[in-house]
Amino acid sequence: MFKKVLIANRGEIAVRVMRTCREMGIETVAVYSEVDATAAHVLEANEACLLGEAEPSKSYLNMERILNAALETGAEAIHPGYGFLSENAEFAEKCKDAGIVFVGPPAQVMRDLGDKAIARQIMEKAGVPVIPGMKKGTLDPERLQNEAETLGYPVMIKAVAGGGGKGMRIVSDPETLIQETVSARSEAEKAFGNGSLYLEKYLASPRHIEIQILADQHGNVVHLFERECSIQRRHQKIIEETPSPAMTQEGLENICNAAVSAARAAGYVNAGTVEFLMDKNGKTYFLEVNTRLQVEHPVTEMVTGLDLVRLQLEIAAGNPLPFRQEEITRKGHAMECRIYAEDPESGFFPSPGPVLIHREPSGPGIRNDCGIYQGFEVPIEYDPILSKLIVWAEDREKARMRMIRALESYAILGVSTTIPFLIDLLLSERFKDGDTNTEFIEESFADWTMGIDDADLARIAYVVDEMNLSGSEKGLSGSVGMPTPWETLGEWKL
Repeated sequence: MFKKVLIANRGEIAVRVMRTCREMGIETVAVYSEVDATAAHVLEANEACLLGEAEPSKSYLNMERILNAALETGAEAIHPGYGFLSENAEFAEKCKDAGIVFVGPPAQVMRDLGDKAIARQIMEKAGVPVIPGMKKGTLDPERLQNEAETLGYPVMIKAVAGGGGKGMRIVSDPETLIQETVSARSEAEKAFGNGSLYLEKYLASPRHIEIQILADQHGNVVHLFERECSIQRRHQKIIEETPSPAMTQEGLENICNAAVSAARAAGYVNAGTVEFLMDKNGKTYFLEVNTRLQVEHPVTEMVTGLDLVRLQLEIAAGNPLPFRQEEITRKGHAMECRIYAEDPESGFFPSPGPVLIHREPSGPGIRNDCGIYQGFEVPIEYDPILSKLIVWAEDREKARMRMIRALESYAILGVSTTIPFLIDLLLSERFKDGDTNTEFIEESFADWTMGIDDADLARIAYVVDEMNLSGSEKGLSGSVGMPTPWETLGEWKL
């Protein structure tokens, strides 16, 4: 096993990887930009290397600097987390050339599956059902127009090198195709350095179902069941759960077998996710393969009891999978909510700034993968995810109620967060009934606003009072002798 691993990422995922490394007796190396000098992942690591300025291209996307950091510190492997360089085939190749193990699939597999058009061809040959669409990407707007007419509107524009909702647009008529094509191409070029696009037939209001797979270097491939990720905004998942409330046993067997076939057809190695869309009739279609660890991997860990990061490292070190498919079981129900520094009332606009209060929820079945702490300054330069709150319970309804309680007891002040929005979403009858799809937020929460009741005011009073007392003790506040919120709020009770 490796003695030292560099984590080429930041935030909660870097912290999460480091904690498994610590359990395995592996030393960790953090990398950071100038604005992340005091970030949680830097404090968590055994040692840290400055990459450069805040701009990702000069820090977390700077391949040469990251590789030099690994060589300088004696790191034997690099774990890329997700985002940044995690699905970059060129980086995987550079790691191999430098004699450093890339914790992920081989570069050629990443290249094939990272090209959405080639990935579709691989799936078709493997007998995995795909959504009707183009075989190859293009930069030619006229060709996209012709293909759209052939497929029939509505269509989905996708970036060939895309992921995370970048470069995706739904187009309902020919009049808006060119405008959306220009916008999608620009976004794809900025995010991936590749503006090539392709079209798929748009499926209205599908469910988003994905299968976690693991494949070692000895030809063994297994699945770890499904996750449902239908609750999305701007094609970004915000709530994930397993099992899916819509999945039948027959459907589960079919989709899991398709995912394993897809992994074998691609020559996959390490952890990955095969994503599908499910139409209203329960039929599933291949969407894409994410050649990395997923943001939502903790829900799978909660129901299977497996540590996916540990398994990634074991596979990367050349060890075979320690179990067969029939030995993998799951128990109960798990949910994950992504906590973002965003203002849901203002179109989920980013909310950078200092975290003045941070109180994490606790209790049975609650886990919080967190990348911040009280006093941390949330930067504007990166994805605004703060943490991932995960719960486990015996069934879906108990998990839903546990998540609501956990969110209600999660206090973050100083930046706007998505917590109130998530609570209302989980309280909705549609979510309670499992009646979800990828258009859920647009259909049911497009005009959401936050209401504040007496209980909310009491909670705010509590944390503000703590801030006043803390500030007085440290000489940072002029609140000495001033009335506390308890005195000014008036009569109240919980």
